[in-house]
Amino acid sequence: MCGIVGAIAHRDVVPLLVDGLKRLEYRGYDSAGIAVVVNDAVRRVRRTGRVSEMEAAAAAEGLDAQLGIGHTRWATHGGVTESNAHPHISHGELALVHNGIIENHEQQRERLRALGYEFESQTDTEVIAHLIHHYRAQGASLLGALQQAVKELHGAYALAVVDKRDPGTLVAARMGCPLLVGLGEGENFVASDVSAIVSATRRVIFLEEGDTAELTCEAVRVFDADDAPVTREVHVSDVSLASLELGPYRHFMQKEIYEQPRAIGDTVEGILDAGGFDPSLFGKDAAQVLGDVDSVQILACGTSYYAGLTARYWIEALAGIPCAVDIASEYRYRQVVANPKQLIVTISQSGETLDTMEALKYAKAQGQDKTLSICNVPESAIPRASRLVFLTRAGAEIGVASTKAFTTQLVALFALAVALGKLRGRVDDAREAALLDDLRHLPGSVQHALNLEPQVASWAEKFAPRQHALFLGRGTHYPIALEGALKLKEISYIHAEGYPAGELKHGPLALVDTQMPVVVIAPNDALLEKVKSNIQEVRARGGEMFVFADADSSFSESEGVHVIRTPRHVGILSPIVHAIPVQLLAYHAALARGTDVDKPRNLAKSVTVE
Repeated sequence: MCGIVGAIAHRDVVPLLVDGLKRLEYRGYDSAGIAVVVNDAVRRVRRTGRVSEMEAAAAAEGLDAQLGIGHTRWATHGGVTESNAHPHISHGELALVHNGIIENHEQQRERLRALGYEFESQTDTEVIAHLIHHYRAQGASLLGALQQAVKELHGAYALAVVDKRDPGTLVAARMGCPLLVGLGEGENFVASDVSAIVSATRRVIFLEEGDTAELTCEAVRVFDADDAPVTREVHVSDVSLASLELGPYRHFMQKEIYEQPRAIGDTVEGILDAGGFDPSLFGKDAAQVLGDVDSVQILACGTSYYAGLTARYWIEALAGIPCAVDIASEYRYRQVVANPKQLIVTISQSGETLDTMEALKYAKAQGQDKTLSICNVPESAIPRASRLVFLTRAGAEIGVASTKAFTTQLVALFALAVALGKLRGRVDDAREAALLDDLRHLPGSVQHALNLEPQVASWAEKFAPRQHALFLGRGTHYPIALEGALKLKEISYIHAEGYPAGELKHGPLALVDTQMPVVVIAPNDALLEKVKSNIQEVRARGGEMFVFADADSSFSESEGVHVIRTPRHVGILSPIVHAIPVQLLAYHAALARGTDVDKPRNLAKSVTVE
């Protein structure tokens, strides 16, 4: 969602702020701005649209300062206008940037209006700026005013604040939204994401819930929710600048699609290094925790939810225990039947997805303490709140449409299914060895699937002028159909739906005509003949078929039936391989339609608000 960066240094921080905001663009935004303290004044530049437009305006202003904050906004309260863009300023003295949602902003707004404050925006954020200014006017220090103000806020926030009356200080606060502190030599930083400051430092402190921080050029002080000084661990980030650059690719999504053999290989390597599907993959006491579970509840959103749907087939087949999969934003608001022996599995690329985090909190509040997080970002909120953790090795994922994070999540979930099967005596040594061998060959199979790109690109040209599409799959490939439909609508804006192929005659068949392309995931598995029957139902109604089949699926092309054959059938891991062509189809359809592939409209990479 919104992105925050702030810096205090003995050098000009404006280039640092602009560079940081550019690296935060992937989080999703509709406006950007910076505010700096210079010559006892707060100067601000804001623009709707791209960071580059704001950058040009800042250059025209000739900004040069040693203290400043920046922000990319994803609108929640108030429209996409310059007056609603951050930073927000109170009385020309104090500037603030904010990620999150303040639920009691209306009550605070009325209170502040009664105190004489005037509002220039429709945002909930401006309330915070005036509230801190109010406590400053009562004699509080900048840090003290921030600490008083946040105690009156209900909701989620990450904040960075500067004040012209205190040009040697930058303060920050965090509750429910990610925020970290970067440690430099004679300079310090705050940011939503380490990518925003990796060009300046790799040493970071992850702020905990309720923390506030005070930064000067020479020091950082952190305080907990009770305003007591605390020491937080310093981490050295392994995010590389190279991983944040496009290199020879046209888009980050294309780059990340092509990084999947390596990302999957790195994740598989972690499993092999552990000697196989050992419970220790998930934590020190994982054998004890996993050995005592009688069911699994998976909680996730978006693409991660589809990974969970795939895992349900694996867990029930290999471990023989019930598995439920819920959209996190639905689970957290329903009356669940708590089961202390149920394993709660949360899946999140960023580890900061608010709905997933709140669903995890809700489950734990019901007494369910057997928790496992599958995540791509070390030290993010969800893994820190979980008893067990599996970190995928996808590396930085910048494109909003998830690709390599999805396939590495599938690898992690497969490892969980086998580990549970071993603990329950359903996977013996011979079966484990065969499954490990399947994993070893997986990166190569994915690379072969990538080689299908020219054929998939030619299909995409046929999709570009269409307004609707249908994706069909059965069994473990039904979630891949759902994922294919999501990818297509996310970045090409073609309306697409995924369905179990067997459900065609229960409604979706009414939509099929010559203008409705139908994509079918058809591997050579036990359900192949059923899928072939479903294809005939579509052809009988004039639908045009685009079939992703295996080399040995005995499909042949005919009028209205187009076939691309993926590599040989890879058995139980086939969903991972078949995810590749549907990603490529969405990417090339978006190219043909001229949409913004990496930054699709209205979407954000890391969803840290409800």
